[in-house]
Amino acid sequence: MNLFVFIQENLSMTLFLTWEHIWLVGMSLIIAMCTGVPIGIIITKNKELANKVIGGANVIMTIPSIALFGLMLPILAIVGHGLGKVPAIIALVLYSLLPIIRNTYIAIKNVDPAIVDAGRGMGMTKWQLLREVEIPLAIPVILAGLKTAAVMNIGIAAIAAYIGAGGLGVFIQQGIARSHEAMILTGALAVSLLAIIVDLTMSLLEKLVTPRGLKL
Repeated sequence: MNLFVFIQENLSMTLFLTWEHIWLVGMSLIIAMCTGVPIGIIITKNKELANKVIGGANVIMTIPSIALFGLMLPILAIVGHGLGKVPAIIALVLYSLLPIIRNTYIAIKNVDPAIVDAGRGMGMTKWQLLREVEIPLAIPVILAGLKTAAVMNIGIAAIAAYIGAGGLGVFIQQGIARSHEAMILTGALAVSLLAIIVDLTMSLLEKLVTPRGLKL
């Protein structure tokens, strides 16, 4: 009962923190997509480079988020951004790169060679093949990587509250500090609900963009 009372009394703050959380995750996902997808495409041409890039992204994933924030603090403090949204977004971008790069790489590499050969036979250039054949067929798998990154970052963004980035993690952080169960539950439930909504929305989008011939 205290949970519902707390939500009613703090509805405007809950909505504001939810929007702040969405902004953090959305901004980091856009940056990661604009960098990760091109990288994933480029490394399809060089297997050795692909192994190094994906291996490096794997290493970043093994670093605990709070430790990554700590590592960035002295570096970004030099330019006056050791705490706040900047290190949070950088960390979220770094964590997003692995699923995006890996899925892009796998999607492009798994395009049926017969389709690619047919395109070449029609006189398509490498750029035309990429733009009109490979990327359209790879989009569902690339979107799956974006979905994984988005859902994962919704959880990680909650920890970013500890470095002053805001978001729904503020409720969790302050609730733990005050031993306020309703505040903790509000933050945790809002994060979980947001992750579920994003997962379902992106799953639907993934189905919509999947070519009819690829649907099971």
